[in-house]
Amino acid sequence: MEEQSIMVLEDAHEHEASQGDVFEQAQEDIPDRASWFRRCRRVVVKVGSAVLTMPRGLDRVIIHRLTDQIVELKHRGHEVIIVSSGAVASGMRKVGLKEKPRTIPQKQATAAIGQTFLMNAWEEAFDKFELLTAQILLTNEDLAHRHRYLNARNTLETLLDWNIVPIVNENDTVVVEEIKFGDNDQLSALIAGLVAADLVVILTDTEGLYECDPRARPDARLIRVVHGFNPKLTACATPEPGSVGTGGMLSKLQAAKKCLASGIPMVIGPGREKDVLVRLFDGEPLGTLFLPKRRLYHGKKIWLANLPKPAGELVLDQGAVKALQKAGKSLLPIGIREVRGAFGVGAAVRCVDEEGTLVGVGLTNYRSDEIDRIKGHHTEEIEALLGYKHSDEVIHRNNFVLNEP
Repeated sequence: MEEQSIMVLEDAHEHEASQGDVFEQAQEDIPDRASWFRRCRRVVVKVGSAVLTMPRGLDRVIIHRLTDQIVELKHRGHEVIIVSSGAVASGMRKVGLKEKPRTIPQKQATAAIGQTFLMNAWEEAFDKFELLTAQILLTNEDLAHRHRYLNARNTLETLLDWNIVPIVNENDTVVVEEIKFGDNDQLSALIAGLVAADLVVILTDTEGLYECDPRARPDARLIRVVHGFNPKLTACATPEPGSVGTGGMLSKLQAAKKCLASGIPMVIGPGREKDVLVRLFDGEPLGTLFLPKRRLYHGKKIWLANLPKPAGELVLDQGAVKALQKAGKSLLPIGIREVRGAFGVGAAVRCVDEEGTLVGVGLTNYRSDEIDRIKGHHTEEIEALLGYKHSDEVIHRNNFVLNEP
């Protein structure tokens, strides 16, 4: 299939072009891929269920081959965090299920069975190198609270300092729909932001991102390099997952968007390709490489931008929306029309315009009932209305991130 290095086009007239015209060879590849990858010290490697499993269960051969490559990367000075799918798929094989379980209790039970086999396989593979592994199971709820988010980061940092390989997965045994990440593609992007990774590698059962679904169009071109993110990219992807996975190519593009907003490059690569990781870090142009144009978020703002479950919502008038979007101002009570939900000081809330469009997410300086009493008023009226004043701003600009379309 024909390969292509592309730059996402951003002119209005180009956006109106047909899907086949969205991309053109406007930028060359990285001049020295091997040197570029060598500088990626901390790497998150996500391995999908389609890579790790086969009809009779976990593919321990592929786990050992990936382990060999990860150990080679560690010898070269890279730190590696694994985000491993495969618990549900492994459990399915063990209990003889031919289709993915549909109910939450069935998924939880299947994951509970499969997670043991999954971790045992990774531990066995790393044990031949006398390397320890550590299991970390997370839910959205763990990363939605700032102190638990920081605790998770501290744990991962300590494991890396101890030269232990962290193996992360969503805690499917207790998760419910309200607190799901969605899939491990999204989890890998969140983990990358959590530990300030230099690169995310998502290993899947395809070569990378094609300009259209190669299953429907065998002549589809493989895209080698994407500079920046554009919503037009989603036209190239299918949301359909494989028979054992939960995320299709669309999910991987959503993960790429999160990574690029944090200034973190991402690769989608063929997980069953021989020595894929070593060859990738040797500079071979495998898969699709996503490169950030600029870093949008730092520190706390990465957490806010990827926040899975805000505590409430503030409806803003057009003046406030303009002040946030165009002038980078803080949110004052005068611009708030409505308060939705009950939350305390320091809660993360969504800010929307009067049509319900998301403007951004921020941390509040007041409780929801306090904001309800001061909304629509000038800052000099706050003390008279409440009997005290914590600050002039309901949300300070340093604690606010704009929604990036």
